[in-house]
Amino acid sequence: MLKSKPLSVFFLASAQPLLSGRILMRAVILAGGLGRRLAPFSVNFPKPLVPIGNLPILEIVLRQLRAANFTRATLAVGHLADLLAAYFQDGRKWNIEIDYSREDSPLGTAGPLMLLQDLPEHFLVMNGDILTTLNYEKLFEYHVDSNADVTIATNRRSVKVDFGVMEFDRDNNLTNFFEKPELNYDVSMGVYVFSRRVLDFMTEGAHCDLNVLLEILLKQNRTIKAFQSTDMWLDIGRPDDYARAQETFEENSHLFLPSNTNNLATI
Repeated sequence: MLKSKPLSVFFLASAQPLLSGRILMRAVILAGGLGRRLAPFSVNFPKPLVPIGNLPILEIVLRQLRAANFTRATLAVGHLADLLAAYFQDGRKWNIEIDYSREDSPLGTAGPLMLLQDLPEHFLVMNGDILTTLNYEKLFEYHVDSNADVTIATNRRSVKVDFGVMEFDRDNNLTNFFEKPELNYDVSMGVYVFSRRVLDFMTEGAHCDLNVLLEILLKQNRTIKAFQSTDMWLDIGRPDDYARAQETFEENSHLFLPSNTNNLATI
């Protein structure tokens, strides 16, 4: 039975113990959304269980995290939580400890963190439906070394404008014209590393989204770093995106599934 407090199936201390000279690394995976944009696939099926190739997208994520030396993952669940727990259970199939935290009412994308009482000094937070070749270990190390409050993995995206864009001066005289320009932006990949002190800016039990939390931190002059990535990254939020992710994975599965995920050392 899933509860609003974390349900650990088996225990590993997660604060600051060492494993072969390394700090144990923990991930919090946001897996409780309704996945409305991916309907009808996600109506009766949790979005993190939607298959990419022959594996659920979240299983790919967990394999990648374990290969990157993460030893524990907490799944923040809500929608169809029992199906997720039935599939992933305690995680020992992938040699990673999995526990679950279920919210009784929607808490947003950041609010579920306040349900977790045993978070370590630094921890990764990510969406459970991301297909990427991002090196999670390097991201984590970058955050720890920078002493930031939050580090955001970013990726460069181009947006095609299907219209001619014009610029005017105050007198409405045309000063520039761009025919269907392509604009470049650095966007969030939906993968973050947090320092535990960030939780001091949140209220337990209150709804809070990640973008709102970042705005609060910026107003408080806290340090937020960008980890600029050129790795492959796909969002599977819409049916068209999902089809593209399937094609990309089939062509590059060796890049998304580290070869050492089948021969992981025992924790």
